[in-house]
Amino acid sequence: MIFEQLFDDKSSTYTYIISSGKGREALIIDPVIEHSDYYIKILDKLELSLVKVIDTHIHADHITALNELSKRTGCAKVMGENSKSEVIDFKVKDEETVNIENIELKAIYTPGHTDDSYCFIMKDRIFTGDTLLINGTGRTDFQNGSPHDAYHSLFDRVLSLPDETIVYPAHDYNQKRSSTIGDEKKNNPRLQVNNADEYAEIMNNLNLANPKMMDIAVPANLKGVTLKELD
Repeated sequence: MIFEQLFDDKSSTYTYIISSGKGREALIIDPVIEHSDYYIKILDKLELSLVKVIDTHIHADHITALNELSKRTGCAKVMGENSKSEVIDFKVKDEETVNIENIELKAIYTPGHTDDSYCFIMKDRIFTGDTLLINGTGRTDFQNGSPHDAYHSLFDRVLSLPDETIVYPAHDYNQKRSSTIGDEKKNNPRLQVNNADEYAEIMNNLNLANPKMMDIAVPANLKGVTLKELD
């Protein structure tokens, strides 16, 4: 299997390129538009055919490369069915699968960080978007976020996976590459709560500044355009 984890320094975003092997179909999860040329170079080097590109949710801290990659490769743009994006080709439902050649991902609806957040499970690993981070969780104070929804998404869905499941988040601000469900249960300070109200108390008192690009990234990502096109 080909598995490339790429990092964007500006937004601390992880992007994932996945394929069952050289010369086969590929998909990309959470691409950043500034790195579109680099993604294409990797695909060309490995003789991969990009057929699907996925965003785990509407991002507020960077412009997605979803539409750009689709224009350049003809790949299908995929998000969860609750996404408000205007340019998605396929919207997957909770428990529905996303398939490419010899690769299958199962989508699970995990609202809380945003109301359109989905995680994607692939055999021994889960791509958690901003729902579950390494030693953290996604903030819940914008884009119709909800700490109570996030609690249930985490404890009823994500953390019910086997402890050895590898966690690959959409962001990490300390450049940690992965974790496991078991490690997050033990070590993640935001998960050491007894109920949804305790979790909400933590999340409602984070007092975080808005992402620097939020006011332009969200509308750009909803319309599938670049900053220049948004102007």
